[in-house]
Amino acid sequence: MSPDKMITMANQIATFFASQPGDRAGGVAAHINDFWEPRMRTQLLAHLSSGGERLHPLVIEAKDLIAVPAEA
Repeated sequence: MSPDKMITMANQIATFFASQPGDRAGGVAAHINDFWEPRMRTQLLAHLSSGGERLHPLVIEAKDLIAVPAEA
């Protein structure tokens, strides 16, 4: 997936959860863990590890809650 598309998708998820009550970062991570395939999560985690440029603050906050794929 292109980095721009990945960033857009992650930011859309974070924008939704930003308007929800409760654990917003947990919601972002749960959605990504449930619906993103391992390659997408690997790509997102690599982007986060390199600074997470252009990612919504909730995506950055959710970093440690996003499951590392087994094959990573």
